[in-house]
Amino acid sequence: MRAKPIVTSQMPGDEEQIGFDSLIERVDALRRDANQRLDPTRRGRLGQFMTPAPVANLAASMAQPQGKQLKLLDAGAGVGSLTAAWIAHVCTHSRPPSEIHAVAFEIEPLLIPYLETTLELCRRACMQADVRFTAEIRTTDFIKAGIESLRVDLFRSGPQNTFDVVIMNPPYRKTLVASEERALLDSAGLGTTNLYTAFLSIAVRLLSPGGELIAITPRSFCNGTYFRGFRKDFLSRVFLQHIHLFETRDQAFGGDEVLQENIIFRAVHSEKPLRQVVISTSSDAESHDMQEREISYDQVIRPDDPDQFIRLTTDGVADEVSSQMGRMSHSLEELGIAVSTGKVVDFRSKESLRKDPGPNTAPLIYPGHFHEGFVQWPRVNFKKANALVQNNETQNLLVPSGVYVLVKRFSSKEESRRVVAAVYDPLRMPERVAVGFENHLNYFHDNGKGLPLDLAKGLAIFLNSTVLDLFFRQLSGHTQVNAGDLRNMRYPSRSQLLMLGKRVLDTFPTQSEIDQLVNEVLFPVNEVKALNPLKVTARIEEAKQLLSDLGMPREQLNDRSALTLLALADLRPETPWSQASAPLCGITPIMDFMREWYGKSYKPNTRETVRRFTVHQFLDAGFIVSNPDQPKRPTNSPKAVYQMAPAALELLRKFGTPRWGNALIKYLGEVGSLREKYNAEREMNLIPVRLDGGEVLALSPGGQNVLVKQIIEEFCPRFTPSGIVAYIGDTENKHALYGREYLAGLGVVIEDHGKMPDVVVHHVEKNWLVLIEAVTSHGPVNSKRRGELQKLFKGSKAGLVFVTAFLNRQAMVRYLPEISWETEVWVADAPSHLIHFNGERFLGPYEE
Repeated sequence: MRAKPIVTSQMPGDEEQIGFDSLIERVDALRRDANQRLDPTRRGRLGQFMTPAPVANLAASMAQPQGKQLKLLDAGAGVGSLTAAWIAHVCTHSRPPSEIHAVAFEIEPLLIPYLETTLELCRRACMQADVRFTAEIRTTDFIKAGIESLRVDLFRSGPQNTFDVVIMNPPYRKTLVASEERALLDSAGLGTTNLYTAFLSIAVRLLSPGGELIAITPRSFCNGTYFRGFRKDFLSRVFLQHIHLFETRDQAFGGDEVLQENIIFRAVHSEKPLRQVVISTSSDAESHDMQEREISYDQVIRPDDPDQFIRLTTDGVADEVSSQMGRMSHSLEELGIAVSTGKVVDFRSKESLRKDPGPNTAPLIYPGHFHEGFVQWPRVNFKKANALVQNNETQNLLVPSGVYVLVKRFSSKEESRRVVAAVYDPLRMPERVAVGFENHLNYFHDNGKGLPLDLAKGLAIFLNSTVLDLFFRQLSGHTQVNAGDLRNMRYPSRSQLLMLGKRVLDTFPTQSEIDQLVNEVLFPVNEVKALNPLKVTARIEEAKQLLSDLGMPREQLNDRSALTLLALADLRPETPWSQASAPLCGITPIMDFMREWYGKSYKPNTRETVRRFTVHQFLDAGFIVSNPDQPKRPTNSPKAVYQMAPAALELLRKFGTPRWGNALIKYLGEVGSLREKYNAEREMNLIPVRLDGGEVLALSPGGQNVLVKQIIEEFCPRFTPSGIVAYIGDTENKHALYGREYLAGLGVVIEDHGKMPDVVVHHVEKNWLVLIEAVTSHGPVNSKRRGELQKLFKGSKAGLVFVTAFLNRQAMVRYLPEISWETEVWVADAPSHLIHFNGERFLGPYEE
């Protein structure tokens, strides 16, 4: 690439040591500052959405670079978040490179100083890891520079300027037909109509053999005719190796209010086809509840699919859905059915729209006319028009009177249904005349005319089925249900559709009746595998409804919490609620249950998420109890178990019956006293901690609290005499004692998400704030944790002292290599001694 580089310069002053954790934090601070300074209008026009640290870290974690000397390309670098995250990942890898050269493209002048700072921070961090780092910034447009490079190298076997790694979060916007960038793309044979796919098209051509591309993009390119050409070209050059999906559209770039279904993917330039693809999902970029699985490459991109749709089956249920839909043997063309988009674009026909039908008008049908499987027309007090004037100008917008199946064109993944169909039956209309379908609808027809009524009803039943909805979600990465998408799908035979349609009378079946009917006709019982998609989906939704009825917070109304409830009640998809039971269940068995009976394979490191963000809330609600077999077992013991509370179990057995409503009211009326009862039983096993002044504080049993008790009663009197205990963290209750106002008086304001040390003591006489970590399962005050605490307590008017506490010297041994210099270690079995780790002074602050 011939653009003149701007080489990063060294920062003035002394060489500051930068750790990789600090690198990520500092670069993300640069991103937030830059975001405040960018003009929102210009940012939207350029499609600039910079990458938050959690998203950058998740993308970088996919990297598997090969070689000791690596050349990195970050196209549309912003402040360099992705470059920094990638460097932090590869340099802490078991086999880090010896040399990295980064090329960062950025055309926004305001961002260049930030990017220069980031690259200099990367250099310093690499220096700590003995990795040579060089970098250059190119302020030219990536599309122009990329195409120029490709043209220069036309007569070589490949581009001269190739990269081992490309990592990018390309801009999201369409390219205008008359724009210079579109002309450039067309001239190079890259006639894509969106900037992000243009960036990808160029990037794959700049990959060296064996190179990898990691990108954060909209999911929209995965299906549909709009991106067909791009998909074919892209997938002919690289193989997808890992694809990550977010469960909701507002998580990846929530801070920028981007409502876009994004994915992160890794693709490799390999001569040998890949056999497997990793598919992972999570609710957000922090990946606390990540599911991950490997599936066959042919399941993702089918060799016989001329459109090269990218199909994302995220769990065992999705596999079974895909298998069932694979039995559909007919195309629409083979059925003699066509699908088109509604012809009436209302803002272009304003003069012909009428609020109510009248002489010389035809019905105008919008999605708002859908009502319980049929079209209800006209609608009183409808915000849209009900009719279109029939004249020479509108005649070509109408279709003959007849039976049609209509499908809404727009829906989002958060809606309960992506595909919503209704039957237009002229016999239900006041007059049988030509009809207009608005542009937000697709309509199924027979060569421009209506369909037989039973065939239309059967088609609507199939389109409204849960199995079809689940299948469509595997394909669709945008908010549209296009005619091309519907045309690409396979359908039941004509005889099967007629069989379905004949079962529909004057009223449309309920959802459960639809699914039962589809199962009976299309998927006979003896052909359905153990993991029944309909039963699995229905049971998870029932569990979420039950949690909602109980008043659980929104954060617990998700699949993870629903599945935890089902595991604790031992309710498999086919088990009636009346047979709920209460086995003793640990976190790992809960996750095993999710995988075996509901096809949800959460990663092992999700255990803590299940415990902290579901089980704890169930405990707080008195819905379950912990360790009923051994109440003195520590709360954070790996052997901890949980069980449905007797009253909750009795309530669960009534769910879905006529007794549910009254039973729920009774339970909610008693839950307060029940919670008090369970809490009283737990208090019998609490650890009493005596504070200075005689106050007694009760901590939950076991775990670090055994050591916390000794810190308060043994360490504090010896080393912080007359000190004030400002904070104590409890294993079970996050803040057992929290002197928020006292700490504020010392200049310390802690946000709720701050990770506090286990004990904070103010040594009043010397004005020290002693921060103590009690190590029983988690680590000591190492360099990373010390940096976190310094940041957390940065406003302190008191000097900071860092102490790691252990129960005994044997417990200390394994952590000795990690303990940060200039900190103290206290061991409970030798309470009168301290171990000092180097530094200028003994037991005192180093930051004045």
